[in-house]
Amino acid sequence: MKARKAWKAAVLLTATLLAASACSSPSASPAASSASASTAGTVSVTNCNQQVSYPSPADKVFVNDSGMIAMMLAIGAEKNLVGISSLNRDHTVLSAHYGASALSGLSETSPTMASLETIVAKQPQVVVAGWNYGFKQGGVTPESLRAVGISPYVLSESCLQKQGEKARGIMDPWTALDTDLSNLGTITGHRAQASAVVSDIDARREALEKAPQATAKPNVLVFDSGDTTVFTSGRFGGPQAVITAAGGRNVMDDVADTWTTVSWEKVASSNADVIVFVDYGEQTFAQKTALLESNPATKDLPAVKAKRYLNLPYAMWVSSPLNIDAAEQLRHAMEQWSLVPKSELPQPTHDDHIEVSPAS
Repeated sequence: MKARKAWKAAVLLTATLLAASACSSPSASPAASSASASTAGTVSVTNCNQQVSYPSPADKVFVNDSGMIAMMLAIGAEKNLVGISSLNRDHTVLSAHYGASALSGLSETSPTMASLETIVAKQPQVVVAGWNYGFKQGGVTPESLRAVGISPYVLSESCLQKQGEKARGIMDPWTALDTDLSNLGTITGHRAQASAVVSDIDARREALEKAPQATAKPNVLVFDSGDTTVFTSGRFGGPQAVITAAGGRNVMDDVADTWTTVSWEKVASSNADVIVFVDYGEQTFAQKTALLESNPATKDLPAVKAKRYLNLPYAMWVSSPLNIDAAEQLRHAMEQWSLVPKSELPQPTHDDHIEVSPAS
């Protein structure tokens, strides 16, 4: 806890320094270019390759999904939230990383994406969600929000590659995260704090990149859930950022999507050295490992035979500032398994591995 308080103090100091120097030096972050000149009461940012205007500072924001809620907490914008949905079981991990007090005042309207009527009742200026992170055709969409005078902000990881198609992801996932943190900081009036968070993530990524690397990067499989197919993540998803920063290789990096299904045959050919799990939903960690250990397609994978498993909460895998914590914990685990060289990286501040999935 003391380490976390020290981190928060460092971020606040950085935010203060950034605010003081904002008029004299441009940001080094590539995401900073997404913001453009603002006019009184509005600001324009680039969202999914479109220049979009938002009321600013927006002090009435509704957010769906724990990854985007984590973004708001990280930039110090919890008081800008008039409502949230889909926090689910990530209350524990968000409390551990941002403090219980940051969540205590939040109004959770629904365990899943709130209805349009529920959102409108909260009178938000802006709604933050993503395609398959609350937005879906036939349900709440950016268009349905605009129709009632609410400005939608779409999670950058979820940007559609082509309108009318399902494939998502148009940029590197670290760039997507930096973009969202910077944009949300601009929209909510927490630009300096957002810049400080981006700088902290960049510094921790650099430390991971400078650590000794394996000659052959360990093959890492993301296992969200499985039945007749396996739900996993391709090269545009948050796990791609986590795995590459940790020094591994996402075995699904040839899949041009964020989160998607693949065949068991593709999983069987992955030669996975490590399997990372997304802890959420009705399928528990124990059920997932039992399935992998009994399925002829996967029971002989190196990761399964050695039980090299890491089970982290959902909010650490979807695009969120907790991606860097997941990367540090995955790197630490791979060092313990002798899959990457030992390093002088500090022990991760948190151990978020979940051995037994909580009851749904």
